[in-house]
Amino acid sequence: MSEHNAVPVWHGTTILTVRKGGMVAVGGDGQVSLGQTVIKANARKVRRIGKGDVIGGFAGATADAFTLFERLEAKLDQYPGQLVRACVELAKDWRTDRYLRRLEAMMIVADREATLVLSGTGDVLEPENGVMGIGSGGNYALAAARALVDTELSAEAIVKKSLGIAADICVYTNREIVVETLDGAR
Repeated sequence: MSEHNAVPVWHGTTILTVRKGGMVAVGGDGQVSLGQTVIKANARKVRRIGKGDVIGGFAGATADAFTLFERLEAKLDQYPGQLVRACVELAKDWRTDRYLRRLEAMMIVADREATLVLSGTGDVLEPENGVMGIGSGGNYALAAARALVDTELSAEAIVKKSLGIAADICVYTNREIVVETLDGAR
């Protein structure tokens, strides 16, 4: 199939997390693209889940991500206060369930204790040095955040600045940034 006949796909986002100075921040841009067209500029891809004590951000297909958020919330209800356990259980389901295996998304989730990246291949990864980026602009934001993490900037300020830098580089990332934070993070 030629490129001109291919069905356009929903593409791109940037999600970044930084854990620093007793705070964890998760932020994301608001752009949703279909092929080369911006469909929506102010989508909210970062939100609080569970009882508000967990922040999640997603990259990938929106409907798939909402399905994963719902599944994660159910796991958090089953394992209250145990984000790592809930994520491992979700990853097992995601990898083995025929329906979930087809979902195309990645997630970053954080509570006061842990920050994790989840993928459909069964990965539950803790980021190195408390900094991780996913999505089409994730590597740009990650590089910027790593450069800024040793400065006096707060976790929230680093996320905002790094997402702005990613927006300057990645055409699938915009400046409609949403950041959620939790204080008292370890």
